[in-house]
Amino acid sequence: MRPLSNRFQAQDYPNLLVGLGDPDDAAVYRINDTTAIIQTMDFFPPVVDDAYAFGAITAANAMSDVYAMGGQVLLALNIAAWRDDLPLELLTEIFRGGADKVAEAGAAIAGGHTVTDKEPKYGLSVTGIVHPDHIATKGGAKVGDVLVLTKPLGSGLITTAGKNGVASDEHLQNAIDWMTRLNRGGAQALQKIGVQCATDITGYGLLGHANEIAEASGVALQFRASALPMLDGALGYAHQKQIPGGAGRNKLYLESKCEFVRAVDDNLYEIFFDPQTSGGLLIVVPETRVDELIRELDSRKTAHWVIGEAIAKITNKTLLVI
Repeated sequence: MRPLSNRFQAQDYPNLLVGLGDPDDAAVYRINDTTAIIQTMDFFPPVVDDAYAFGAITAANAMSDVYAMGGQVLLALNIAAWRDDLPLELLTEIFRGGADKVAEAGAAIAGGHTVTDKEPKYGLSVTGIVHPDHIATKGGAKVGDVLVLTKPLGSGLITTAGKNGVASDEHLQNAIDWMTRLNRGGAQALQKIGVQCATDITGYGLLGHANEIAEASGVALQFRASALPMLDGALGYAHQKQIPGGAGRNKLYLESKCEFVRAVDDNLYEIFFDPQTSGGLLIVVPETRVDELIRELDSRKTAHWVIGEAIAKITNKTLLVI
């Protein structure tokens, strides 16, 4: 979420714990000493042709904001825009994919709203809960913390290749399988050990969302290029110039904030800025608790890769790649 203007002051809403200050993944409102509500929403046009898969991907993506805060999903509302000349059966499949994924999260679709539009879109408004003292935000990184990622990168490259008819069925299906995985296990693991800093990787790409953590925390984040996990085929589609439009915007925004200490291959370079759909959690964990986090992730069958660390910010750069 981007901050609103200075028209609203946080002190005017003492129970609004997250929402009017630095950018974060969702708004958090304290109900009492043990319960806070997490509220978020997200929607976008189809990223794959299969209607059911699109619904499931979109639902997983929307719920991810709750998981990035360390929360539990309670319920969701559908948000849809649909063209008059498209079969309603396709919309039904989208809704079915979303409902099945929300049910997998132990939650329910409790209604929603649909409008007529020239471009189909689907998404969810999601409500979750978290203990007010156990919220994971983007501002909790400390020097020496370790960066752990829970899904491989490259979904933007692969879905772009799919739209252009050049992605293999195998690569596209593998990307769909990853995009429909919930970040629920990662949220449970970070809650279990008390991690206070995390985000999910979506449209701003790995470095865009990492920059939000770095700026909110007053540190720099350093990534090891050789450690990045990538979806099968992603580098090949980068070589074929199947670059999403959002990647260019990400590069333009981050060019003054990022330093590649060592040159990387042009194709690998694209992975750092690739806009993700329903990407993994980037969890920032104290070095002394990395092994504990990994055990918790393993116990929940959640993939993980250690890809870098938080370091002291000594220049104007917030992101370094080595």
